[in-house]
Parts: sequence; structure tokens; C-alpha cells
Amino acid sequence: MGIIRRTKSVKMLLDEFQKDSGAISVIELIKRVNSKINKTTVYRVLDNLEDDGILHSFLDKNGIKWYAKCYDCSTAGHSDAHPHFQCINCGKVDCLTLEVNIPKIPDREVMVAQVLIQGKCKACFV
Repeated sequence: MGIIRRTKSVKMLLDEFQKDSGAISVIELIKRVNSKINKTTVYRVLDNLEDDGILHSFLDKNGIKWYAKCYDCSTAGHSDAHPHFQCINCGKVDCLTLEVNIPKIPDREVMVAQVLIQGKCKACFV
């Protein structure tokens, strides 16, 4: 369905993605806006922003959903399929600008693929 109106809740969540260049977990987003937006509204707005091609989501190794800004996506679909990197030390998650080729599988149609690469980020590697 997507976002119909730009409410205070929508603006507040979008502002969080302007402050942070990487991905943000849904748990962190709820902590950041907990005093102003209830958890149900956070989930609903995030789902709508994803439907609109403004955000994309993926799961980390623990099954926690993360969101990041989309580039060149629309309500018709997400066109920015890319891997994500999660630091095993500090937990930071980034979108990687690497291209990943998803293999064609006989007798199947791949609709979604997620690639999560884990290791140490630049700050934790030194």
C-alpha cells in the first residue's frame, strides 16, 4: 500500500536514516523513537516505506530485521540488490556497492536473495 501521507511518524523515521548512513536495526529504531512513536506504528511505517521503494530490509545472523535507504527503487520493485556487511565486533551494518550474481535455478523463480557478509569493519580491524 505504501505511504499516503507524510505524517510526523514518517518524517521522524526518515530523519533517523538521514542521520545514519548505514543500516539501522528495527530494535535500534524503536529505541530511538520510543518516547514519541509506539512500536506498532514504527513497524507499519517501515513496511510502508519499504513498499514505496524508499527503504529496503534484510535479516542479520540473529534474524533481526535491518533497514537501509534505497537508491533507484520504486513501488514497482527493489532494484538495488546488493550484499550487506556486518561487523562481528561492533555490530555496525553497511550496504556494499558490490554486484552479486544470483544464479538461475532450474524450475524455480528467484524473487528475493539476501547476502550478509560478516567480519571486522575498518574501525575494528586495526
